[in-house]
Amino acid sequence: MLKVGLVGTGFAAQRRAESLSQSDRAELVGVWGKDPDRTQNFAQKFETRAFPDLAALVAEDALDLVIVANRNLEHGAAVRLALHHHKHVIVEYPLALHWGEGNELAQLAHSNDRLLHVEHIELLGGWHQALREQFPHLGSPGFVRYATLQAKHPAPDHWTYRLQEFGFPFVGALSRIHRLTDAFGPVSAVQAQAQFFPPLEPSENRRNSFTTCICTAQLFFEQGTLAVTTYGKGEHIGRSERLMEVYGDRGTFRLEEDTGTLFQAGGEIPVMVGGRTGLFHQDTEAVLDYLLEGKPLYVTLEASLYALKVATAIERAAATGQTIVLSPAPPGRKGS
Repeated sequence: MLKVGLVGTGFAAQRRAESLSQSDRAELVGVWGKDPDRTQNFAQKFETRAFPDLAALVAEDALDLVIVANRNLEHGAAVRLALHHHKHVIVEYPLALHWGEGNELAQLAHSNDRLLHVEHIELLGGWHQALREQFPHLGSPGFVRYATLQAKHPAPDHWTYRLQEFGFPFVGALSRIHRLTDAFGPVSAVQAQAQFFPPLEPSENRRNSFTTCICTAQLFFEQGTLAVTTYGKGEHIGRSERLMEVYGDRGTFRLEEDTGTLFQAGGEIPVMVGGRTGLFHQDTEAVLDYLLEGKPLYVTLEASLYALKVATAIERAAATGQTIVLSPAPPGRKGS
């Protein structure tokens, strides 16, 4: 039975603890979070030990695996510390807020012969599976429109609305990019635009917080596909939207919320789209399968790093107004 330590007490950490409590192959040995009272309550709920600090948790000799599920800004440091103590690691995306740090962590995991698995449950969900299943009916994809907008009135006072803690929106919400690189392969160039309300102003007295972000990126894929993706959330969003349209030379596939439709010359065909429940449990079980039985994981660290590299390029494009050209993906580093 694997001994597991958990970093964080939020939504993702709750789902991880629930999954471990159902497992006969892993045991939650302890948890650490920034808020001592919340950590203690979390530990009592899941009948585990509350650790006083992160260093004490990852240094625990009994631990085999550390799950990092705290704020995005803190992922890199927690992963690094766990790897230095020779623990296997699961981390919720993003691995780090910039590709350079993520690449360093990947090299550290490789040199220590430890698993570093970045959760990307969007690849397991019904949307992505339905998209994959429709590819044979679409032919060659030429254009993709992908939008996820979340209206919040008022915007919450939460770390996900603080740029320094969440990261640039397409980094903090890396699943939007990884879904595209997994489906359409390597990217040759990106363009991007980003707006924040109120406008971000450098200051020691503010944490780059915003009430709304709206970011758009254009991804030019090596295979010829153009994808335009928009991510936004907050008070200036009038209506929430979750939509993807893929236009191929033999058909179009539209996903909106939990409904799928294939459009071809013969008419419209409704497509069943699976749900999103239980995905953290699937991810946890996949890691246990890998560590205990040697079964391959559904996503590679290289693919996750590649998505982070593209997202980092999008951040640079938005900051400079320039088209950022990515170097060709070498063999074995394709987006999918």
